[in-house]
Amino acid sequence: MIQESIAEQPTIQSDRLVLRPLRRSDEGLLTLYAGDERVAANTCSIPHPLPPGAAEAFIARALSPHRREDVWALDGKAAGLTELLGIVSMERLSAERSEIRYWVAPAFWNTGFASEAVQALLSANPQGVTTVFAEVFQSNPVSARLLTNAGFDYIGDAEAFSVAQNKTVPTWTYLRKLV
Repeated sequence: MIQESIAEQPTIQSDRLVLRPLRRSDEGLLTLYAGDERVAANTCSIPHPLPPGAAEAFIARALSPHRREDVWALDGKAAGLTELLGIVSMERLSAERSEIRYWVAPAFWNTGFASEAVQALLSANPQGVTTVFAEVFQSNPVSARLLTNAGFDYIGDAEAFSVAQNKTVPTWTYLRKLV
């Protein structure tokens, strides 16, 4: 039996979800959901098609004690659903700032799970930051609305490269002060 040593990362409870650190057993569902072109096309970093071993490597990075990004699984088991509905993460930009990223499997779109996860993570503020940034593709107004509903302010347009789309796409950038 292999024992995993995970650097301190809290588990966060919301009404219907448990945000918990990833575990190796998430690999199958992570491969399935991140391998969906609709998910990958709305992120900067997920390639499509998803290459073999990509989910395993992502989990290994998420479990590393030297990581810059904390990654939580949206665990829906308490609501009678699967143990992985999507991902929410916070990447440390500095001691005072982080960037939040998230995605939810298409089967769970329009259910409020992404909003609930983002709100829970911001309320818990596990990294103890004062400012959180977020960026969404302009082709994804639902995600932009999620951010404004979570108290983010729009601060400008930018561009980001999407690996799945293999091109630079226009983005909207948001900021939220936590203290």
